[in-house]
Amino acid sequence: MQKEILIRYERCMGCHSCEVACAVAHSSSKTLVGALLSDKPPLKQIYVEQIDNLKAPIACRHCEEAPCVELCTTHSLHHTPDGLVTNSDRQDKCIGCWMCIMACPFGVIRQDGDKRRAVKCDRECLDEEGIPACVKACPTSALVFSTIADFQAGKRRGQVAVLEDCASSSQD
Repeated sequence: MQKEILIRYERCMGCHSCEVACAVAHSSSKTLVGALLSDKPPLKQIYVEQIDNLKAPIACRHCEEAPCVELCTTHSLHHTPDGLVTNSDRQDKCIGCWMCIMACPFGVIRQDGDKRRAVKCDRECLDEEGIPACVKACPTSALVFSTIADFQAGKRRGQVAVLEDCASSSQD
């Protein structure tokens, strides 16, 4: 099963560490100082948004039926054999029509400032252990790189632990 970047919203504190790590991972230097001193600032591909007290990292969901892929007239955006939605290997085909930006229900495709091309999460930031930069940088483990089944199992185990705590409290 393919791993996904999944979110535990209740853990996000809005620190933006994931955004910084993403931008650094996509910089030419791959270092924070190098990214800051670069002539062209690196582009993050994850966004931390906040409404009232809810903070949430938002990134491409790599939809199976991706509206951005469906509307990409040049086929720059496409599905890879492992199911990711990307244009990183076809950026030269992007004509900057922004149909993908208009179609994305999550608002996570952006315009490259210098070029008329779309930029989005490409998962080209995996470390030597295969973990995305945003997930590795999250200090509260709000971002998880897991299969859906493992993520669900973890939530179920968490609920059992809560029930166990309640049962032991009532016995006291």
